[in-house]
Amino acid sequence: MKTNVISLDNQTVGEIELADAVFGLPVRTDILFRAVNWQLAKRQTGNHKTKTISEISGTTKKPFNQKGGGRARQGSLRSAQFRGGSTIFGPVVRSHAHDLPKKVRKLALKTALSAKVADGKLIVLDTASAASPKTKELAARLSKLGWTSVLFIDGAVDGNFALASRNLPHVDVLPQVGANVYDILRRDTLVLTKDAVQALEARLK
Repeated sequence: MKTNVISLDNQTVGEIELADAVFGLPVRTDILFRAVNWQLAKRQTGNHKTKTISEISGTTKKPFNQKGGGRARQGSLRSAQFRGGSTIFGPVVRSHAHDLPKKVRKLALKTALSAKVADGKLIVLDTASAASPKTKELAARLSKLGWTSVLFIDGAVDGNFALASRNLPHVDVLPQVGANVYDILRRDTLVLTKDAVQALEARLK
């Protein structure tokens, strides 16, 4: 499929052919869900922790005799039923990460790109660069284009452009090697440079 290439001044500067094998797949929400779930699970620190009975400070002495007191038998004051005691089956430090096959990850990224094309939310830019690292100048250009929630993906990120954009809310800039399903879906508009399109097609075909 063909699409126009524009500049940051909203001028059409040419056309580019998008490969159907990367940008023309049917949208499968089940694949997107699995990829996003996989990404977010890897992010979780998993450092929640409660103390087991072996970690509670206190005596190991039996509180009172087993029989003859008329009370329920107890073996330790560090048990869960006592104040300051342990937690039964509480959370422990662990990793929430799980595996996702490479083929599924690759398909999910192609599906996310295709979903943006299907929604008319994919823009191809000739180049994402800035003459100076001025946030105000870039903000004015994005405002004219009507882009309030946008992800820029470039072949290699321009330093000035990255500096100018990093203080703008809901604006992200990534190199093509960092393109991922979660970041693509969380922003309304996806902007790819021509270099990024070529690199992604070479990587995903």
